[in-house]
Formats: sequence, C-alpha cells, structure tokens
Amino acid sequence: MSGAIVQTRFRVDGMDCAGCATKIDTATRRIQGVEDVSVSVVAGTMTVRHAPAADLGEVVKKVASLGYKASQLTANQPFEGANIVRDGSGQSDHSGHDDRTAHSAPKAAAGRAKGAGRLEGMHGHDHGAEEGPWWKTSKARLTIFCGIAMGLAFLIAWAIPASGSWVFVVAMAVGLVPIGRRALSGALNGSPFSIETLMTVAAIGAVFINASEEAAVVVFLFLVGELLEGIATGRARASIKALAKLVPKTAFLEFEGKTREVPADSLEIGAIILVRPGDRIAADGVIVSGESGIDEGPVTGESVPKQKGVDDPVFAGTINQEGALRIRVTAAAADNTISRIIHLVEEAQESKAPTERFIDRFSKYYTPGVMVVAALIALLPPLAFGAEWGEWVYKGLAILLIGCPCALVISTPAAIAAALSAGARRGLLMKGGAVLENLGKVNLVALDKTGTLTEGKPRVTDIIGVQKTELEVLTLAAALEIGSSHPLASAILAKAKERGIEPETASAAGAVGGKGVVGSVQGIELFLGSPRAAGEQSKLPADIETQIAALNDEGKTVSVLLANNAIAGIIAMRDEPRDDAKAGVAALKSLGADVVMLTGDNQRTAAAIAGTLGLEPRAELLPQDKQRIVGELRKQGKFVAKVGDGINDAPALAAADIGIAMGGGTDVALETADAAVLHGRVMDVANMIALSRATMRNILQNIGISLGLKVVFLVTTVIGLTGLWPAILADTGATVLVTANAMRLLEWRSLK
Repeated sequence: MSGAIVQTRFRVDGMDCAGCATKIDTATRRIQGVEDVSVSVVAGTMTVRHAPAADLGEVVKKVASLGYKASQLTANQPFEGANIVRDGSGQSDHSGHDDRTAHSAPKAAAGRAKGAGRLEGMHGHDHGAEEGPWWKTSKARLTIFCGIAMGLAFLIAWAIPASGSWVFVVAMAVGLVPIGRRALSGALNGSPFSIETLMTVAAIGAVFINASEEAAVVVFLFLVGELLEGIATGRARASIKALAKLVPKTAFLEFEGKTREVPADSLEIGAIILVRPGDRIAADGVIVSGESGIDEGPVTGESVPKQKGVDDPVFAGTINQEGALRIRVTAAAADNTISRIIHLVEEAQESKAPTERFIDRFSKYYTPGVMVVAALIALLPPLAFGAEWGEWVYKGLAILLIGCPCALVISTPAAIAAALSAGARRGLLMKGGAVLENLGKVNLVALDKTGTLTEGKPRVTDIIGVQKTELEVLTLAAALEIGSSHPLASAILAKAKERGIEPETASAAGAVGGKGVVGSVQGIELFLGSPRAAGEQSKLPADIETQIAALNDEGKTVSVLLANNAIAGIIAMRDEPRDDAKAGVAALKSLGADVVMLTGDNQRTAAAIAGTLGLEPRAELLPQDKQRIVGELRKQGKFVAKVGDGINDAPALAAADIGIAMGGGTDVALETADAAVLHGRVMDVANMIALSRATMRNILQNIGISLGLKVVFLVTTVIGLTGLWPAILADTGATVLVTANAMRLLEWRSLK
C-alpha cells in the first residue's frame, strides 16, 4: 500500500444477508484505487479505504448496478495505514483492515453523494431506503406478486387442465427474472457463485425436466424466506437506530436573556439550554443550575433515577423527572454519547470476527464445490450405471438448493451484530467482532483502582467528635471549605449537604501551604489539616493517635479539626469502592476469571480496598510497571483483560489481550481500549464476558442448525424422500431459523 490512504463511509440500503455484503464487497474492491472494504449488513454501512484520486461516484454506480443504493455518509478522512490487530492467541497481525478500529469520535456528516437509481423491486433483496411496515417494501410486493401469480397458475391449471405447464413457467418467471438479473450482475462483478446463481440454475433446470410446478413453488418459497430474513435483519438494525430516536429533535436555548426553541442538532458547545420536568435532555452537558432526578434507563438500562445537581454531567436522551434544569452543552450533536455509541457499533459491525472470516474463506470454496457435487449426482448415475436421467438431474438440482451457504455465512455476523447492538443498549461497547469473540476467552482481569474499582473521588467515611459533637465538627469544617475546589474539601461539603447543613462562610479563611486551612467562625479560631500539622499546634493524645493510625490502616485520609487550638474532632475520607464493585469482582470470579488490582496508590490504601473487595492488590506501580505485569501474566498463559480509565492505564490497556476503558475515562484510555464500559459499573466487565460467551454459544447453535439441516435434506434427497421444494427449506428455512436464533441475543439480560 503506497501513498496517502483515506477512508469514506457509505450508507447502503437494501442489504439483508451475508450474500449481499459479499457481492458489494467483491464488486467494490475491483474499482481502481480501492484498497480495502468493510461492509455491515445490520448497520447498512460500508467503509471504503482508497487512494485520494479514487472515483467515489464509481463506487455508488457499482453498488447501484447490483441493485442496492449507496450514499456517502462522511467526507474523506485520513487513514493511518496498517493498524495492529490481535488474533485469539494474542499475536499481532499487521493489516490494513483493523478489527480494533472505531477509536475516533464521529464527525459531522458530510454531503451525501447522489446515488444512481435502484432497480426497483427487481429481486428478493432490493428494498432500498424503505422505512415503515415490512409489507410496503418492494421485497414484499415482489413476494406478493409472485404468490398471486402462482395461485392463479394453480387455479388455471385446475380449471383448464389442457393449459399444461406453461402457466407455472409464467408464474415462476415473475419471481425468477429479477433473481436471474441479480445473478448475472453478481457474476459480472466477481460473484458468480451466489445464491441467485444456484436458484436460477435450479429453477431453469426444473423446467427442462418438466417440473415447472415445483420450480414455481421453489421460487415463491425462496422469496418468502428472503422476506422473513429481511424482517429479522431489520429488527436488529432498528434496535440500534432506536437509540438515535431517544434524542429530542428540538431544545430550548437561552440566548441574551430569552428562551427560544431551536433544532437540537444546531446546539453548539457552551450553549445553555433549559430542560423542563418530563422532557428528554437534548445534548450531553453539565448542570449549571437546578436539581432533579434523571432517568437514565433509556440509555443505560438503569431502573432507578439518579439525583443530580450543579456540576453533575447529564447525557442526551435521558429524562428529566422533577425540577427545571439549566444545562451547559459539552458536546455537539454528532459527538454526544448516543451518537458515539451508534458510530462505534456501526464500525464494529463492519469488522469481522475470526470465526466469520474463516467461514467466509470456507464458503468461497464450498459453493463451487456444491455445484460440482450437484453436477456429479446429476450425471454420473445415468452415464455410469444407466439410471434414469430425469430422476438424477432432479436430485442434482435439489442438491444445488440444499448446498447454498447462506445460512452458514449469516450464522456468525447475525449473532455478532445482535450482540453488539444488545451490548450498546446496555452501555457495553466492543470495537468489532474479534473483540466480542475474544472477550469470552478472558481468564484474568486486571483492574485499576482509582476511577475503576472506586468512584475516583473521596467521600467522608468517619466523623469523630472529641471536644465537639459530630454535627459541630462537620459544620465547622464545611465553613472552612466553602469556595474550595480541592477534592477533600468537596467531600466535606458534599457530606454537609447530605446532612442538611448550611454552613456560614468562615472569615479570614485561607490555606496554610502544605498543612491545611484556617479561618474563624463566630469568634472560634479554626484549623483543619493533617494530623502532623495539627500536632505541631496541639499535642495529640495517645488514644487519638491510635484512632488515626487505625483509620490510616483502612486506607483513609485523616484530617484533624482544631478549635482555639483544642482538638474538636477528626474527619476521615477515602475514595470508596463503587457500589457494585464487590458484586462485580464476585461475578468475574464466578465466570472463572482471576482478578487482580493494579494501582499506583500506596500499599496500605491498596491493601485496604483489595481486602474489602476480595482480590489481590499490586500497589505503587508506575504505568510501565502495569504494562510489564500485564505482559508477564500473558506469558504465563493467561488471557488478560485490563480495565482502566486514565492516561496512565493506556500502556497496559494496549499490552493486554483485551483493553477495557471505564466510562468517564480519558479520551486516551477510550481510544487505546478495545472495549468500553460507558456507565462505570464493575459488574459490566463481567457482563461483557458473559455476553461474549452467550454469543459464541449462539454462533455454534447457528452453525449446527445450518449444517444439520443440510445433511438431513442431502440424505433424504439422494434416497428420494424429498424433492425441490423441501430442498429450498434446507437453505432459506435454515437461514430464517439461524437469523431468528441470532436475534434472541437482542433480548440478552445482564447478570444479576
């Protein structure tokens, strides 16, 4: 690959099976200047990596010639050349097609290319950019017309027996002509062994051996099966599109003292919007005034609303339940949480899992092989043993239909797409099928402490009154901290607010460098600082020092409050484990994964947190230490998932078999990681592994269904029990069953 490479994304309307994607992929790769192509059936998208001089209009025309409609979604974006892709063994594979891409945030959509007109209603796959009920699609219309034609043929044959077989030939042609045109177009564009080819050969062959009645039935059943397949695929596509519908179309913008309704996608970063009780929030942002319960269920699946106030972040698509809120917009419409989810999922669906890549390679040889076997079955018995030509040609044609690989080829991508959509709706983002497939292999999870196992901000855990009551200690300490943005000050003020305390501002308040803060409240001289600094002003009794040491052993930071140089009380704070951390660690262990904590914090704090959660701590680590430990664990034969949220986690995330970024993490962590837990729940790491394993079970079921039905019908056809129309059920029927089975993953439930 030489010179600059750019990538362009297209929306492709009309795809509903793996065969569609294969034909589009093969045809597009034949265009001059195109280096790589990735197609997602469920997302309905295609990413083309190409030279800057490549003719994108030719891409649109080529896709249109196959009966689909392509329109450009994004402007040409630089592509950074070969990326590193890990296979299941953790080895690196340098290739232009990266199953770990999808790191960049979405950009605003660029102008769309004008697509060539589609072949309206010309075949079972063609339904263009159609929305609304399935029965209004051109695919449904074609199926209905073919069904009516077949019904009329049977009626005419019953009423006029002398009409012969020609009426069934006409009925068959209603459905077969568009199928044949598609077969010819595919053959001219590099896909000669498509399902349409097999279908066309089998149907025409049936006419020549005077089985036109069965041929008409087979064509109709094929169209019915394709229609059902399209409905199932549309359901998976709708599941991710439903996320986009969560964001309201308009917002109330505050501007120059007035409020006016504007399109939500016109909101700029920094704008202030008003959200009334009961309204959906129109943009990602931060609350600047007001308090309310926010229902995040539509985005996160969380059943209990979260109480939020000033400076708390909110997400587009969530529901404001109680009070009016003023929110400062922090992300444009194209970059909000839901847009990023949709973008990442669509890109992930374009990348292929190892199992899918294997089946794709297998099917390239399998389909021509089936045609050879069918020809041998049709020709050898009559030529070698003098068997009846009609009987064995009939069986050969049935083998053609049985051998079509549609069900086998769709078995993996349908399950992967459904699982990616199901995960995205629960805040679990995986950057491709390879990541989803490999997550199930994880047997060791290395978790960062701060911001991953813990909230990432201290909370007041203990208030001990000495010469003042607990309430007085908290009130006086909060008075000193008003206006401070220090994390410990924020923790004290949050605790005071929780207790309903409204402290007065201390006079002459200020910081004493490296020691604490001072001030005066109602004539009482106050000092709040470390035990060492407090001990310099007033000797700490032995029992107080013992209490402080015990709190330190629990990993807590202790501040001592002095009032007129006397010990008023003690406040202890700690970055507490997330509410679900203990349950999340237990869930990981129940899945057979060992759990270790890697942190740069001191040994005492790490041991205290690890002891609470029941895992092994490794403390006082630099970023390179974390990276080294992950490498050592992999050398021991462990399949390692590293979970973190900060810049210092990025090297270890990249070194692990699977890197998982926690929600709210830095952009560096999110871009380095293979997967992301958007909502910061440790339990969701276990959910990712569980979803991966459920997906792999589903894929194995699908492969069993597709191959099992083929074997059964192959045997029954050869021994003469079944004919052409049951043979179509071995393919189309299996495809529908496989797709329906894969769609069950959309209803996947998280671990309890």
